[in-house]
Amino acid sequence: MRQCMTELSIRTPGRSMIDVSAEIGAWLTEAGTGDGLLTVFIRHTSASLTIQENADPDVQADLLDAFDGLAPETAPYRHGAEGPDDMPAHIKSALTSTSLTIPVGAGRMTLGTWQGIYLIEHRARPHQRQIVLQFMGDLRQ
Repeated sequence: MRQCMTELSIRTPGRSMIDVSAEIGAWLTEAGTGDGLLTVFIRHTSASLTIQENADPDVQADLLDAFDGLAPETAPYRHGAEGPDDMPAHIKSALTSTSLTIPVGAGRMTLGTWQGIYLIEHRARPHQRQIVLQFMGDLRQ
């Protein structure tokens, strides 16, 4: 068993869900992975990761709206030093994931037909986000 690791830098446009599946899949191919396990980790507390439907963009819009309903900017938060969207972003990140584990078979993620890996940007303005990828398993020679 071997491992390899890299970091992706993703520029977000502000509040959004960005499908990063293609970038991750390209890295798995480039790294020559075989069978194993992929960990995807985001290095932020106001953005997160999820596996979600990748066919209908209304799903992503509805999810973003639902998150806004769960953690509205207008609530009376104590933490407000970084702007009105920061504490809601922390709550949304706590409700989702900062790390995902995905089985890899023959160098490909074993996602379902309608699944994609999404970076969720919870802040209103654009950010540069870092995602760490670590594969553990067989590497093709």
